[in-house]
Amino acid sequence: MNNRYCIIMAGGIGSRFWPLSKNNYPKQFLDILGTGKSFIRSTFERFLPVVPAENFLVVTNAAYKQLVLEHLPELHPEQVLCEPMRRNTAPCIAYANYRILSVCPEASIVVTPADHLVTNEGEFQRVIRTGMEFVEQPSHRNALLTIGIKPSRPETGYGYIRRHVAEDTTGEIFEVEAFKEKPDLATAKAYLADGNYLWNSGIFIWSLPGIQNAYRQYLPDMVNLFEKGRYLFNTPEEQDFINGMFPQCENISIDYGVMEHSQERYTIPADFGWSDIGTWGSLYEHARHDDCQNAVSGHAVLEGTHRTVVNIEEGYEAVVQGLDHYLVALRDRSLLVCRLDDEQNIKHWIERL
Repeated sequence: MNNRYCIIMAGGIGSRFWPLSKNNYPKQFLDILGTGKSFIRSTFERFLPVVPAENFLVVTNAAYKQLVLEHLPELHPEQVLCEPMRRNTAPCIAYANYRILSVCPEASIVVTPADHLVTNEGEFQRVIRTGMEFVEQPSHRNALLTIGIKPSRPETGYGYIRRHVAEDTTGEIFEVEAFKEKPDLATAKAYLADGNYLWNSGIFIWSLPGIQNAYRQYLPDMVNLFEKGRYLFNTPEEQDFINGMFPQCENISIDYGVMEHSQERYTIPADFGWSDIGTWGSLYEHARHDDCQNAVSGHAVLEGTHRTVVNIEEGYEAVVQGLDHYLVALRDRSLLVCRLDDEQNIKHWIERL
């Protein structure tokens, strides 16, 4: 078990959850669902039965290091890796890989975003253990495994994985035929009817030798940059090296940079109550509703209002009347009122502000 590591990616700002999520306090540190725990805290606790606390690494922006340590006091400061700038997931994961390489070259690794929802944690942990046991087998040393989610609806907000129809000997792990972009509604309906398509959760499992081989094959320029400081990782010189070389890394996701090219990619179809809670609409789906199907957080009185999200900061009060399928959010002296169907425009509105 001590060779198992977890990389938590926690550098995003979650701008789609404005005004709750802002640069100074992004989504992963919020308790948007009212569970009493932030997303990053829930993520950490979800993996603790699988990975020991000393084998977690959180990759984040330097501005959020103290926030990470406040939410995850079990971690030591050196377990929080600070990116000098956002360069997407491939450089983020490469950084964590090289840190692990300095202490455990034969590690098996699970990589996860910091801000997802899982409702069946027992099943989740079983699936993660199954995946780690798979990549720990000598015959699957180079396997790159993605957790796929069995779709429950024709969702247009997720990427998809097409699994190969034939099972491997475990009966649960499938080869991946293709990764698909977020589809339009007609395509999503076709995927659902087909039965061999899964939502791409963005959770990955692999051995360290396997993912390093893939980086060398598909992202050699990035590997060359990191190799220049290979013996500086886990030393006082590490941060200065990262600060200098990280901006030179290609801004590319692990999906585009590695997974789409790999010839040894696999998936586990899973069903453990997953959502990336990436939008106010997905928050509405998972929140508690009153008799009028409203999701209310904070001190608010609603009259003649239906199917609406109302999120009011503590210390403020609101009266909301006559709305149907709207979003009303007040935080840090910022107010958002819009139709839930138009929330895709939030980023554009923030730019205008």
